[in-house]
Amino acid sequence: MSDNNQTPSIQHFMPKDARIFVAGHNGMVGSALVRKLHEEGYTNLLRRSSAEMDLRDQAAVGEFFAKECPEYVFLAAARVGGIIANSTRKGEFIYDNLMIQANVIHNAYISGVKRLLFLGSTCIYPKLSPQPIKEEYLLTGPLEPTNDAYAVAKIAGIAMCRSYNEQYGTRFLSAMPNNLYGPNDNFDLTGSHVLPALIRKFHEAKENGTETVTVWGTGSPLREFMHVDDLAAASLFLMNLSEDTCSALLGYHPSPALINVGSGQEISIADLAGMVKAIVGYEGELVFDTSKPDGTPRKLADSSRLHALGWQHRIDLEEGVRDAYRWFVKSAAGSSAPGNNP
Repeated sequence: MSDNNQTPSIQHFMPKDARIFVAGHNGMVGSALVRKLHEEGYTNLLRRSSAEMDLRDQAAVGEFFAKECPEYVFLAAARVGGIIANSTRKGEFIYDNLMIQANVIHNAYISGVKRLLFLGSTCIYPKLSPQPIKEEYLLTGPLEPTNDAYAVAKIAGIAMCRSYNEQYGTRFLSAMPNNLYGPNDNFDLTGSHVLPALIRKFHEAKENGTETVTVWGTGSPLREFMHVDDLAAASLFLMNLSEDTCSALLGYHPSPALINVGSGQEISIADLAGMVKAIVGYEGELVFDTSKPDGTPRKLADSSRLHALGWQHRIDLEEGVRDAYRWFVKSAAGSSAPGNNP
């Protein structure tokens, strides 16, 4: 895969033998974190599948932390989905995410975890937020109605990290990535995000000889996309910040304990659909169903604070989409791949 930028070096604040808990390790984000940690020489990873430990179960999570005593926590477990899932399963989304976050963050404090990175989403910001979106725009306007339940849960997680830092002196940081894609994504058309849904739609249309592929909305919304391997690299970079830099970041005003993680690779849904169509090799017609909602008109994160610390994304969007398509064809064609769920 081509690199647009030199991969930033990671200063290893975390000892290589540190006990590291990756919550949600089977999902797209969690599995990318595991790959990156192994690549950097971290081998003492603590992992539990949802069958082994339900993160919504307070007692089970408490028992795990008391027994395993993790030193560092990457909180990547979440109930996630696209417009359909977010708008039709709001109760499930807000309950699951609130419970997962509360149990993991609180027990990280109780057990003396040295640092925790809570991964959320830029959907926490107002629907009509000024662009690019700065961290201080949080809670300055109404949320996008189609994903407000998920957003409220993530905002609660940010507030919980901040509150524990202020009251208990913890080192809990919240990182908000934009639209992610890559290996181990969720390709279920009823629950996936736009890019994996497009990959599956065009692939199946090509395989079946379907004359048209329909995309929800007008195609005009602008979205920023980032390969999940870039998020994993950024997450490890943030977890390994020096103590002084970490302290400054956690105390940053007016948005302490919150940082955007973006690529700056912005594209309209129409152009994205055209890119995926070409990569898949589908030769039929692309149709936009304008009766369906567009969602937020534009969502570009201002990642200047992260860039100032020395990190930049490295994976070009087109090559990243090719990588995601290769993974889909090899591992999940015609079926739904696992998503980043608890």
